[in-house]
Amino acid sequence: MYSDSQYAYSTAVESIPPGALRTPVRLLLLGAPGVGKGTQAKELEKLWGIPHISTGDLLRAHVSQGSSLGRVAREMMGRGELIPDSLVAEMVASRLEEPDTFNGYILDGFPRTISQAVWLDDRPAALGSGPSMVVVSIRMDFERLLDRITGRRSCPLCHTISNVYLNRPKRDGYCDKDGAMLIRRADDSEEVYQERLRLYRRLTAPVAEHYRSLGRFAEVDGDRPIEEIAAEIVAVVDRLNESPDRAMPPAQDRTSPDRISPDRTGSHRSGSDRTGSDRTGPDRRKSRAAILNA
Repeated sequence: MYSDSQYAYSTAVESIPPGALRTPVRLLLLGAPGVGKGTQAKELEKLWGIPHISTGDLLRAHVSQGSSLGRVAREMMGRGELIPDSLVAEMVASRLEEPDTFNGYILDGFPRTISQAVWLDDRPAALGSGPSMVVVSIRMDFERLLDRITGRRSCPLCHTISNVYLNRPKRDGYCDKDGAMLIRRADDSEEVYQERLRLYRRLTAPVAEHYRSLGRFAEVDGDRPIEEIAAEIVAVVDRLNESPDRAMPPAQDRTSPDRISPDRTGSHRSGSDRTGSDRTGPDRRKSRAAILNA
């Protein structure tokens, strides 16, 4: 039996041809690193026929194409500098002027900061006619997120992704498809993820509160099948577009990175401590409990 959100998703798939939305959809997806924003954006892009706009993709495209903005970004990255909000905003502004965005778009990675959010809110050309932007935050337990990131392993030959906690290969350390030794990306360590989480907490979490105060905010549980999450996003976007002055209630009784202050992640074990064993043990769970209960 379908839930209400699954029914909404199924109905939307059957009734809305790509590129033929009756009402423009302007959606911002928020959530901690690794929560699945890009996956959901691609799913909704197929459903609604509107572009998924990722600032990471935009930046890479400008750099590879050698645009004026891309050349500035390349020089800054070459000097080890962070790309400023103003440059990212210019890239987004340029992208939102393209015809395929006139019926809506899905933003992923922008705005990341309050200054970017205010810029977007104050830019009529970016919003056009129709409903204001709505914001959906995908939430997940901190421990589950950490499993997703630190347990990730990839095959250097076929690029298949496995996970030592969630999708363990049949033979530890080796790809099920071609037998190659699996590798772990350097930025998938626990210590690197903690730093990314602190940055998210410091810069991006306030964006959620900004849109919540404007009544354009909803939260969904990200620890479910892809289609089920997409179904709920479709349902809440419809409700927010119908009642843009009413904020959806926050998810209840869930611990998430949004609610973990930066100083609570500092005492966790480093990624190097984890490389000796991929198995979940009592020490590991005790360490995580200390973070969540601090």
